[in-house]
Amino acid sequence: MDNKPSNRETLTVTDNVTGKSIDMPLLSGTIGPKVVDIRKLYSELDHFTFDPGYTATGSCESKITYIDGDKGELYYRGYPIEQLADKSDFMESCYILLYGELPTREQKSSFVGAITRHTMVHEQLTRFFSGFRRDAHPMAVMCGVVGALSAFYHDSTDITDPRQRMIASHRLIAKMPTIAAMTYKYSLGQPFIFPKNSLGFAENFLHMTFAVPCEEYKVSPTLAKAMDKIFILHADHEQNASTSTVRLAGSSGANPFACIAAGIASLWGPAHGGANEAVLKMLMEIGHKDRIPEFVKRAKNKDDTFKLMGFGHRVYKNFDPRAKVLREACHEVLEELGVNDPLLELAMELERLALKDDYFIEKKLYPNVDFYSGIILKAMGFPTSMFTVLFAIARTVGWVAQWNEMIEDPNQKIGRPRQLYTGPVRRDYIDIAKRG
Repeated sequence: MDNKPSNRETLTVTDNVTGKSIDMPLLSGTIGPKVVDIRKLYSELDHFTFDPGYTATGSCESKITYIDGDKGELYYRGYPIEQLADKSDFMESCYILLYGELPTREQKSSFVGAITRHTMVHEQLTRFFSGFRRDAHPMAVMCGVVGALSAFYHDSTDITDPRQRMIASHRLIAKMPTIAAMTYKYSLGQPFIFPKNSLGFAENFLHMTFAVPCEEYKVSPTLAKAMDKIFILHADHEQNASTSTVRLAGSSGANPFACIAAGIASLWGPAHGGANEAVLKMLMEIGHKDRIPEFVKRAKNKDDTFKLMGFGHRVYKNFDPRAKVLREACHEVLEELGVNDPLLELAMELERLALKDDYFIEKKLYPNVDFYSGIILKAMGFPTSMFTVLFAIARTVGWVAQWNEMIEDPNQKIGRPRQLYTGPVRRDYIDIAKRG
């Protein structure tokens, strides 16, 4: 473990019943709060900790992503998200997350080539889609198809082989947009569009999603750029629910395709990946920009169940650094498309109000990344059911980076959370004839 006790600092815990006490080391990362090493708490004091949601528990050591919610900072391998979104692209961000450093020109070219060569899926895999109802939720299809990849790529499921792990990582990053586009096409009853090696990652995804065989489709550079930024901003976000799910599944030795399918299932939850979809549903509930004051008033009322979705963030207590980046892209997309949509006009009015209203400012309820990504994706023509699928495309690189890091961690153990048991104490079985 790279962490060292900070100046030999310890936290002493005493059991007032037995009088026994232990000194637990305080560990220091490169940045962030100190961490109490509680590993001896059970073995020496016979106690567990109780932390629902693990909000105060460090489950692993990681070098990949750092978040400071109070300052509104997000780093990939130390690089600020604003710089990557402004100067980098998604493929380069993937390289950084996977390998830890900025690539040289040659390294980037080689990496992009490796991803490009893996974008097609096995032809037999396309038959899986016919087994789903056409109106199935896209995330249900994604869970099934991605999990099925392990049945097709046996040559990259040996997790003890670093080369196989990296091939599996490349395959997942490359095939996820292809599978996502196929999922969308299947729901429409349109033929699948094969990937084109001449196109960039985001551009290729948009082409597979919106092109049809009977006419030429040219991807707008503005939309491709916005899509690329959305992918960068969602690529990783520390130990969130889906990433923790991937790590927990992987801790058992499960193959990478099964682990990523587990991550997709976790992401499907409305409290996690469904937030930008919830923004659109909220806007539809408001209905018209003239009704905004009414709903803002409801949001201020603690007794009202209505919530303003897309404002504020559980982690970021000041502002979401990803939202600042996406705000500009959002306005560029709306200007490019010239969309005349009352719902989007409503969203822009709500944004304008939120940035100057005293209540929003005092509570730090700034528009977050889900607010802007939801607006962008709707303007591009994606149905809300596809929003979480696009999140999965972006987050796949974070999942595989975290999974690889976990596999290589010498301190890694199979995940086994403990519990505070509140059920019945021991009781004896009563024969059914004696139960009355």
